[in-house]
Amino acid sequence: MMMMRDAAQTLGNLIDKQTICIISSIDEEGFPNTKAMLAPRKRDGIKTFYLTTNTSSVRVSQYRKNPKAGLYFFDKRFFRGVLFKGTMEVLEDAKSKEMIWREGDTMYYPLGVTDPDYCVLRFTASSGRYYSNFKSENFSIDE
Repeated sequence: MMMMRDAAQTLGNLIDKQTICIISSIDEEGFPNTKAMLAPRKRDGIKTFYLTTNTSSVRVSQYRKNPKAGLYFFDKRFFRGVLFKGTMEVLEDAKSKEMIWREGDTMYYPLGVTDPDYCVLRFTASSGRYYSNFKSENFSIDE
C-alpha cells in the first residue's frame, strides 16, 4: 500500500523544513560513518542534493574511495523521516562552488569561493525509505 500520493512533494516538504541532515559514508574498514551537517544548499527534486564541506574532511576522503552514501532527514515533531541511498561525488569546479556559495561562507572558508578547502558534495539518490505514522515505505527514485 502506497502511503505517499506524491513522493516528491511529500518528501520535499519534509526536507525543506529541516536545518540539518545526517550523512553517512563508508570508512576504510567497511563500517558506516554518520554525522550531522547543515541542510543541503540546493536540491533538484528528491534525486540530487548539494552540500558544502571542507575538502580536507575525513568524509571527503571516504567518498573519494567509496562513493556509496546515505542522506537522512527527520522531522522530530511529527516523528517521521526519510532515508535516501545513493552516491556522493566531490565537486571542486568553479561552477559548482559558485552555484551554492552564500554570503557569510567566509566564516568557514576564509579564502572565499576559490578556497581550496571548500568543495561541494553532490548526492544522487537511487532509492529510499520513508517512515511516518508507524509505517515504512520503500521507494525508487525515477531518472
